[in-house]
Amino acid sequence: MNTANSQHQEGFGHVVPLGTLLAVFAALIVLTVITVAATWVDLGSANLFLAMGIAAIKATLVALYFMHLRYDHPFNALVFVVGLLFLTLFLGLTLLDTKQYSPEIQAAVETPV
Repeated sequence: MNTANSQHQEGFGHVVPLGTLLAVFAALIVLTVITVAATWVDLGSANLFLAMGIAAIKATLVALYFMHLRYDHPFNALVFVVGLLFLTLFLGLTLLDTKQYSPEIQAAVETPV
């Protein structure tokens, strides 16, 4: 019997303790409350970055614990992080473009038809 194959059995997932799942769930609820509370405070353009940061933390918690990425092969974590970086890059470029055309869009909205 090969010892390398006997240590890792295919078909069996990692069982996460209930306490860990409940703690992550509670953290997600707290982060959701913080996201809603952040809408009551006017931080200017920082509101968007705050909301995106909180959403990234929540997505990371879900991927790590509910999708078992924390207990998986490190290459999968690398793929997740690279995907998150590309998503940030693409959203950032989109937001820059939106900022560029914002005066034209605002003028079009205010002009009666």
